[in-house]
Amino acid sequence: MTIRWALGLRSGFSWGLNRLRAGTSGGWLAIALVLALVPEFLLAQIMPGTASQPAGISTSPGAVSAAPSSIGASAPAGYILSPNDQVSVEIFGEDDLRTNGRLNPEGNLSVPLLGSIHLAGLTLTQAASKLTDLYGRDYLVNPRVNVMLLSYAKRRFSILGQVNRPGSYEMPESSPGGIDLLEAVALAGGYTRIAAPERITVRRHNGSGDQVFKVNAKRFTRGSGGGFLVEPGDTITVGESIF
Repeated sequence: MTIRWALGLRSGFSWGLNRLRAGTSGGWLAIALVLALVPEFLLAQIMPGTASQPAGISTSPGAVSAAPSSIGASAPAGYILSPNDQVSVEIFGEDDLRTNGRLNPEGNLSVPLLGSIHLAGLTLTQAASKLTDLYGRDYLVNPRVNVMLLSYAKRRFSILGQVNRPGSYEMPESSPGGIDLLEAVALAGGYTRIAAPERITVRRHNGSGDQVFKVNAKRFTRGSGGGFLVEPGDTITVGESIF
């Protein structure tokens, strides 16, 4: 049917051409216009549904894929890793070597291929540099390692003596390295009626042994920025008033 229509158009076109020849001198412009449009019109009738698509536009699904992102704890600048911190280790382009876990009580983390690696005492940047060196030494070419803190270890301190709720308390997540002495007292319910804030003892254990600090908290104003920093593992004893 399309072919028959095309043949009819051709005969009609011949008739129109003869009439145009007999017309005015401006008829040749009309002839040229018809000759330019007829081939494209015939092609559109014979091959319907063909449309051009702008260059550079892709219609394939999934052309853009979102890269997964890891969410971790907001570690302060220069944060030092310690036992029981949970970290994530990622190596660019090596998804099968990705791992996350807690540092054991000795401060070691088990990672693929390398085994148990000591990371406690290092910043996140130093830990990444150490793993980069170890992987690049025997296993990978120019590895790119990232170490991210996922959660802090549970850090505790103890407060005894003349406070309303003596016991062991966790450091707030926002202050993993330590809190102000007056904040520690507040967590324990504040002083009792017979407490002596000027007679507070803080015992701290470190690598060289125990240290004992005598603190006069009467001189401190909470929130002023001055005071005594209670560190994880400290034991605070609030003395009793003599009078």
